Amino acid sequence: MRAHVYVTLKTTVLDAQGQTIANALRRLHHPQVESVRQGKYFVLTLADTLTGDAAEAEVKRIASEVLTNPVIEEFTYKIDA
Repeated sequence: MRAHVYVTLKTTVLDAQGQTIANALRRLHHPQVESVRQGKYFVLTLADTLTGDAAEAEVKRIASEVLTNPVIEEFTYKIDA
């Protein structure tokens, strides 16, 4: 079982790196890109013995306690069976 965790800055937090990337894309003739928000991506391989509910609880706990800074970041996840 695999979990895909996406961590991004909260929308209220300035994403300076995202702005730099967006500016670079405009200079490289990609004016259709209006903004960029960058983040982190994690793939967690979980034990096959976990039930769906247990896997979800484990991923939420790991993401909130280890992978993110809850003051400035938020996360989403998807679990593949």
